[in-house]
Amino acid sequence: MNLTSFGLILTGVLLNAVAQLALKASVRDYGAIELTAGALPVALRLAGEPALWLGLVCYGVSVVVWILALSRVDVSIAYPMLSIGYVVNALAAWALFGEALTAMRLAGIGIIIVGVFVLARS
Repeated sequence: MNLTSFGLILTGVLLNAVAQLALKASVRDYGAIELTAGALPVALRLAGEPALWLGLVCYGVSVVVWILALSRVDVSIAYPMLSIGYVVNALAAWALFGEALTAMRLAGIGIIIVGVFVLARS
């Protein structure tokens, strides 16, 4: 895998991670959203959340970047690289939202990092 291909994959993964974090930020103050008849007012309020729109835009751009990456790299290499997003999101959620980063989660993150390293070297 050359530097351009890796850069596209990493950009796609990071855009996807930012999208997840933005979507989480957009619903932070709402608690658990129920899919009931009363969900329409919540949906309308969410539509006014800038973080929601940031997340959606990041998803859209990440799809374009991901298509560019897949045109250069085997999907059997590119797709597992998405797991880098788990690492980024776990660390960012801990830093931004105060989510727990337990020993088991750190162990899982370590395993993911080793797996991505092995995969990238193959």
